[in-house]
Amino acid sequence: MDQHKGHEKHQAPPPREHQHHGHQHEEHPRQEHQQEERLHHDTAHGGHGGHGLGHSGHHEAMIADYKRRFRAALVLSIPIVILSDMIQMLFGYTLVFPGSKIILFVLSAIVFFYGGWPFMKGAAEEFKLKQPGMMMLITLAIVASFVYSTLTTFFIAGSEFYFELSTLILVMLLGHWIEMRSQLGASRALEELVKLMPEVAHRIGEHGNVTDVSMKELVVGDRILVKPGEKIPTDGKVLEGASAVNEAMLTGESVPVEKKPGMQLIGGSVNGNGALTVEVEHLGEDTYLAQVIRTVQQAQAQKSKTQGLAEKAAGWLFYIAVSAGAVTFIYWMVNAEVSFALERMVTVLVIACPHALGLAVPLVNAVSTSIAAKNGLLIRNRNQFEEGRNISRVVFDKTGTLTRGEFGVTDLIPREGVDENELLTIAASLEAQSDHPIAMGITRAAQQRGLALEKPTDFENLTGSGIKAVLRGKAYYIVSPGETKRRGISYDTARFSKIASQGKTVVFVLEEDQLLGAIAVADIIRESSGEIIRELEALGIESIMMTGDNDEVAGYVGKELKLARVFSQVLPDEKSARIKQLQENGARKVAMVGDGINDAPALAQADLGIAIGAGTDVAMETADVILADSDPRDVLSIIRLSRATYRKTVQNLLWAAGYNIVAIPLAAGVLAHAGFVITPAIGAAVMSLSTIIVAINARLLKFG
Repeated sequence: MDQHKGHEKHQAPPPREHQHHGHQHEEHPRQEHQQEERLHHDTAHGGHGGHGLGHSGHHEAMIADYKRRFRAALVLSIPIVILSDMIQMLFGYTLVFPGSKIILFVLSAIVFFYGGWPFMKGAAEEFKLKQPGMMMLITLAIVASFVYSTLTTFFIAGSEFYFELSTLILVMLLGHWIEMRSQLGASRALEELVKLMPEVAHRIGEHGNVTDVSMKELVVGDRILVKPGEKIPTDGKVLEGASAVNEAMLTGESVPVEKKPGMQLIGGSVNGNGALTVEVEHLGEDTYLAQVIRTVQQAQAQKSKTQGLAEKAAGWLFYIAVSAGAVTFIYWMVNAEVSFALERMVTVLVIACPHALGLAVPLVNAVSTSIAAKNGLLIRNRNQFEEGRNISRVVFDKTGTLTRGEFGVTDLIPREGVDENELLTIAASLEAQSDHPIAMGITRAAQQRGLALEKPTDFENLTGSGIKAVLRGKAYYIVSPGETKRRGISYDTARFSKIASQGKTVVFVLEEDQLLGAIAVADIIRESSGEIIRELEALGIESIMMTGDNDEVAGYVGKELKLARVFSQVLPDEKSARIKQLQENGARKVAMVGDGINDAPALAQADLGIAIGAGTDVAMETADVILADSDPRDVLSIIRLSRATYRKTVQNLLWAAGYNIVAIPLAAGVLAHAGFVITPAIGAAVMSLSTIIVAINARLLKFG
């Protein structure tokens, strides 16, 4: 039995009720679970890593795949470049021998099919989604150049585009490889959630015998035994026993919840020091944790459809390329030979997909990711990171985010004539043997003051009221306010009410039947929390707190930090719904900062999910950005870096697009009547210059 059943704090209001340290909270309402189809989303290109069960190595496999294809394309491109007519003309040499054109065709075909396959596969996905982007643009260019070059090799007269084909594929593979390497990898949030559940349960038979069985063998109505310190295997109701259960990572409640017969248990929470007999109420897809998984899946699937700036630019270029190519072909069909019209059209399609576009964004992202990592910011989702520049609301979790997630002594109230250090020494000496958060907070406070603790004897747990031990030959008690009243011991009720209304837990220290004083403990607010909220306010960004904790605790933290809004007693699925409301149908961009399993649905739903690095694996795997230093002030760094990255990305896209503005009309032949037609050689030279410019510009990204 937990040693702190007697601790008590101010009574929380309905509608939730559970006992903790002698005070009343409300029991978590049972969620209505609707059966929903499991969602999977998996695209062929970087930045949209699939989220779903069974995709744990997907991102890493894609990186390795791009790397293999890039290396193969690099090796094959060397002889292609040497044998290319354009390069021979540019450098003034001739290398033609029997079968040279066939070799050039075969090598280019391998590069096209092997190196170009990810882009063609991605183009098919974009076509299905009716959302043209980078993949369709690249595929349009490489298909046009390969088909036309094949025709010129075997059937018609004209210039081959094997050089453009191989180098375009090579650069695009390099860009995607760089882009994907700069990210941490695909999310494993759902797998991490599943790992929370034990695989074995202790089933109690009809005659009281206990047998270890697989979770798959359990049925609703079975009785199971949950031993001290074990994870609760599934949702159920307590039949026998009492214990404090840690639900912090699931519900956000900062203090372990006292459970007794008739109260509900959530699968995945951790049992305290008492043994519990539990009736199984929900299994598998019907459990509370399963609902969290479904909520995360839906939010991630929706978020994965987001297009980044580069994708949008590529989508526009695709439409421009198709339109310009069609107009060019029709015009020259009427005014020139078919072969000339075909060559001009293919030149337009190839030039419309500049090499610089393939590197413009990946290089900026790689630099910004490197800068972020040096500042303790780990970027997982590039597209959502871009949203950081538009954030107008930041929603913070409380426990472990705005607060340290550990209890500390906030008030020492000794009786007149009793020294503060003496009161704390006695309390900490009694509490030193407990691993309860409140006990640890009191002990930690004594250690911070350098107080020497004494070893008590005859330790006794007073069920439902507190603890007792003998120290210095006298009996000392640490009890709840309720037990203090029951014993008829008077105390300053006005001061107690004021402290309790701040969400603090108050315990009383007694020597025999004499009151020595009271100690108030609470989850300690981080020193940096107030600073970041003031700085966000200066930028016009609203700071909101959303927590599963009770109204008093949340209200106290909100008042101390001067938050714009506070939402308390919010369950995980409710957090996701609250984020949707705050987004106002896309009118507002909302960031969510959290650290627990209870935050996972909200992190997935938010426009930018930010996880505290000291939090759970589930929160970190669900987030778009991780704060490795667990410092809320880094939220401001994310916003500033996102804005700087966006500015640099726009600059690079303008360089790449600027190339197109000049090159496409010339490729179409607008100056053909004046005797000037852009050749593949000229196009390649300008293209190379554009690529060099965006590479240098990316390196100039600064963060401040």
